[in-house]
Amino acid sequence: MDPIPTEEDRVETMTLEAFADTIVPGEKRSAGDHAIAGASAGPGAVAAGALELLRTPATGVTAGLRPLSEALNKHAEAFAAERGVELDGALPAFVALDFAHRTELVRTLTAPGHPEKDGWVSLALFSNMAFDSAAHRHTAEAIANGHPGLLAMGFTTPDADGLWRSPSFSYGRKLADLHPDTTASGSPA
Repeated sequence: MDPIPTEEDRVETMTLEAFADTIVPGEKRSAGDHAIAGASAGPGAVAAGALELLRTPATGVTAGLRPLSEALNKHAEAFAAERGVELDGALPAFVALDFAHRTELVRTLTAPGHPEKDGWVSLALFSNMAFDSAAHRHTAEAIANGHPGLLAMGFTTPDADGLWRSPSFSYGRKLADLHPDTTASGSPA
């Protein structure tokens, strides 16, 4: 049985979703969705599983997610105060920013020379990775389940045996003959 999410869990989730949505924007899940700004038609990083990927232990960032979300909200509070932007107190500060302000803040945090750049760039990379490669899922499973990023890029389904082949060469010509020691799975012997 999963533990009941705390208020801190809710704030972290909304904040990380808003960050991921700033990196690869998508459409709102509902009219009351505050984390996703709705800056783009179609699914974005959140729908592609950004939080699932971020929370995968193999990423090496899971322990830092709570501190990063807390820091992001503190940066958003300072950002809003400097610009005279009024925030909705019922929402985490970063979530309360509109998309243009979120983007401006993330641009500042990921800029060369920012002392926290590495953490923000890591979050941005994993947000992109969730959309671009479905790194948290087996590719064939992600394709079968309609992963939005892979579909948007035109990623094809595997052949019946689970392997991907192209009926025509992607460069318009054959580049090399198959090595004679290549196994049936495509691996070198």
